[in-house]
Amino acid sequence: MKNSISLKVIGILVAALSAIALAALVYWHQIDNTNSNPAPKIGFLPVIDIGGPFALTDHNGSKITENSFPGKFLLITFGYTFCPDVCPTGLARITAALNRLGKTADLVQPLFISVDPDRDTPEALATYVTHFHPKMRGLTGNKDEIDSVTKTYRVLRHVVTQDDASEYLLNHTTFFYLVAPSGKIARIFRHATSVDALAEAISTELAKEG
Repeated sequence: MKNSISLKVIGILVAALSAIALAALVYWHQIDNTNSNPAPKIGFLPVIDIGGPFALTDHNGSKITENSFPGKFLLITFGYTFCPDVCPTGLARITAALNRLGKTADLVQPLFISVDPDRDTPEALATYVTHFHPKMRGLTGNKDEIDSVTKTYRVLRHVVTQDDASEYLLNHTTFFYLVAPSGKIARIFRHATSVDALAEAISTELAKEG
């Protein structure tokens, strides 16, 4: 009984610390989702650097790095195929925003990076991404590769187990990262950013490159 209580206490503490760390990240990067400024540029990059190199495998079995799509913006989000609601909602929002852009969306490569390498094989991702934008690439890798990219993008994740569930869930960071062709982060969006605001902000960044 004592061990069970201790594990629950540890779980609560981990969740609390994760929430605090995530809140701090949001604060330092000045992410705001108000109507007047739905997706502002992030600040303080010299202080907290986000983004960088990665080496993963896509849902077709191809090796993918940050340099695999020259001249294109990367729209990156993290999640996993067993995610019950947050991940599919976010991917649907990205899909709608890119559809809103029309042909301009050809300059954007959406990437869904798994935080669950044990279950998210390329085969599992191949089935999953067909439900979203046709250009969506699902990326996975071994534990070390996923640990590396989540560290690079400051993505928090931890396992949540439930006694009455056959599968575990993962709490994880849900931001959308827009990476310019230069490799630098152009924008970071909250998961709840509206389709209109997301499409408008992406279009603004594309225009700057054009």
